[in-house]
Amino acid sequence: MGKKSSYEMSFLEHLEALRKHLIRSILYIIILAFAAFFFKDFIFNNVLLAPKMPDFITNKTMCKIGDFLGTDAICINQKPFSIINIKMTGQFMTHITVSMIVGLVVAFPLIFNEFWLFIKPALGRKEIKHSRGAVFFASMLFTLGALFGYYIIVPLSMNFLGSYNVSSEVVNKINLNSYIQTFTSVILASAVVFELPVLIFFLSKIGLVTASFLKKYRKHALVVILALSAIITPPDIFSQILVSLPLLLLYEIGIGISKRVEKRNLKKFSSDTT
Repeated sequence: MGKKSSYEMSFLEHLEALRKHLIRSILYIIILAFAAFFFKDFIFNNVLLAPKMPDFITNKTMCKIGDFLGTDAICINQKPFSIINIKMTGQFMTHITVSMIVGLVVAFPLIFNEFWLFIKPALGRKEIKHSRGAVFFASMLFTLGALFGYYIIVPLSMNFLGSYNVSSEVVNKINLNSYIQTFTSVILASAVVFELPVLIFFLSKIGLVTASFLKKYRKHALVVILALSAIITPPDIFSQILVSLPLLLLYEIGIGISKRVEKRNLKKFSSDTT
């Protein structure tokens, strides 16, 4: 697609328009990844490695809460584990990989905007009006999900996985690549899961789900949410509940969104038939 035209675009024209948007999206990622490459010290020391340190804000807060409650059971990451590199090219390749991931995360609003520009010409005036702000809300939810993963799930995961051992004879020396994979998978999974209301909006828009459907299968959704929480968090009940709560809230918000979409669709249908 591209600019609004007065004729129906052919399949090849759609592909050409899509190609342009994809190229721009890839350029955004590359440019931001290139910029991230030069901020190595800040990204690694102040962002990636910070959640495993005792002075990280989440760890300090949990310890303060533990002191207030008179228990040290929730005081996490007070003995940071060591991270090692076992490959000659390990640190350099990790640097490149992290730069690309940072570029992808930071470029998400721009990428989603390209997607929006691609589908926008196919929408009517009312649809564009009702969908206004989609880029902002999708970007906001993505950012909130990433922050939730960074400040909540990652510290809990590091505390559990970094201190877990099968025997006192086995010492944890975490490989750099393993640490980065765990860190980035948690952040990206959290960010994507927080897009649930946006997904429900589009599914409701095309009639695949309704508010009544979402209400009917609320219990089933709870099971799915608990399963997702178990996948992206350490296998302990506290972490799973902590992650499940915002997901349940997002599901309820999705029901409200679906209800509003239904009302708009019904109003449009009524106006079209009169």
